[in-house]
Amino acid sequence: MTAVPTTDEYRTLITRALGVALDADTEGPDLRRLFTPSSHRLALDPDVTVVRGARGTGKTYWAKALTDPDLREVAARSYMMPRLRRVRVTTGFTTGGNTGTPYPGKRKIARLLGEGADPEVFELFWHSVVMMALGVPEIASIPDWADRIRWAKENEDAYDDALSKADREARDSGETRVLLFDALDHLHRDRRTADLLVSALFQVALELRLTTGALRAKIFVRPDMYDSAPRTFPDASKLGANATDLEWSRENLYGLLFHQLGNHQSPEAEKFREQHGKWQPEGEGRFIAPVDVIADEKRQEQVFITLAGPYMGTDRRKGHTFTWVPNHLQDGKGRVSPRTWLLALRTAATLTAEQHAGHPQPLHYEAIRDSLHAASNLRVAELRDDIGWAATAIEQFEGVQVPMEPSQVRFLWERGGLTDILRDMAEADGGGEGSEDEEEPEGGSGPRDPGDPFALIEELVALGVLTERASGALDLPDVYRLAFNIGRKGGVPRKS
Repeated sequence: MTAVPTTDEYRTLITRALGVALDADTEGPDLRRLFTPSSHRLALDPDVTVVRGARGTGKTYWAKALTDPDLREVAARSYMMPRLRRVRVTTGFTTGGNTGTPYPGKRKIARLLGEGADPEVFELFWHSVVMMALGVPEIASIPDWADRIRWAKENEDAYDDALSKADREARDSGETRVLLFDALDHLHRDRRTADLLVSALFQVALELRLTTGALRAKIFVRPDMYDSAPRTFPDASKLGANATDLEWSRENLYGLLFHQLGNHQSPEAEKFREQHGKWQPEGEGRFIAPVDVIADEKRQEQVFITLAGPYMGTDRRKGHTFTWVPNHLQDGKGRVSPRTWLLALRTAATLTAEQHAGHPQPLHYEAIRDSLHAASNLRVAELRDDIGWAATAIEQFEGVQVPMEPSQVRFLWERGGLTDILRDMAEADGGGEGSEDEEEPEGGSGPRDPGDPFALIEELVALGVLTERASGALDLPDVYRLAFNIGRKGGVPRKS
């Protein structure tokens, strides 16, 4: 007879396992906790060029995992993709570029690609980045990025020669050489420049696919940046045929939760595994959950009820816990960030232990409701990091109540001087003097048109930050609303 975890043991497991999972997500995935959602299989396929994903859906997570041979092996087994065992992965671009990396930092890019730069420079920029990633000694010996781009222009054949050589070497070794590009929202503050950079990268990636047999680019990009980057180059339509999206279904979110609980190194995790099906050991402390625990929502609901009870109150009138939690964590596009999801549940366990210690379930429904505030704070912090202008725009609604008519939104922005604030933000990040390895500015690229409130509303809706009701009124999902101290009649209340 298996031991049933006590309520306190469950709370301890949730708090510790999800805390470790959050830390691992910040630092990078690890072998035991790596979770492989069924919907993410194509994102790892070497032949898929573009991986679209909103903030927090796993772009950087998978970019890091692909660079690790042990994690690629886990993915190869899980997705039955043996080709992943025969890839060589190199990072072409990500955040934090400095003199110790083969790619430039954001400030350096701003100085290299000033306003009105010749379109040819954008392509030469990526040619230089690719040659650095491939280790071309002639360009690697040049210390300055401006000189590297100049050398690439003066030695036009060097790029094609580098690709031919790398392609031949990869074919001879039986490998596919994959160049990863991530964090493109941190390329440049000016949206038009960022769009041109992304467009030039798309063209370079497509050329790699069409002209070589063993060289591939994999580009992780936000959906709105994918949509706004001009695609006027030859064969651009083929790019969409080699693209996929990172999405997290409710089934995937619960699968992630149970995978983290079952793969914590503790007696509580062992009891959890014994209580919920037959988990299979895979080596090095990693366990594979039963298929129904990962993929069957009816079974998942049964497991979650052992943690949170069936209802968000004393009866079903307040809602079912299984659907209520993910529904209140989603953005305007129905997306839930895995990190936000895990933080909310860990916070709920902590609050239950502090405020409802005698509750028969590990998670009290009031603690779950209160945990939305911590999740919202995290989500807004992520928004400030990646899309700073969007956070600045929503900040001007503090203290009001949604939904609001578009006319009120425009009034609040005009009263707060939003257009000037956004332009000042862009100028402050315009690439002044400074060393290449100085700290990277935050906030990602700016809006497409900071002076047009209608365009700003449209872009915020496209990002999932705002939602538009059938009446035309504008609303905010709870996952943003609470941290911005914005009310909604009948909604989860703000903290006083």
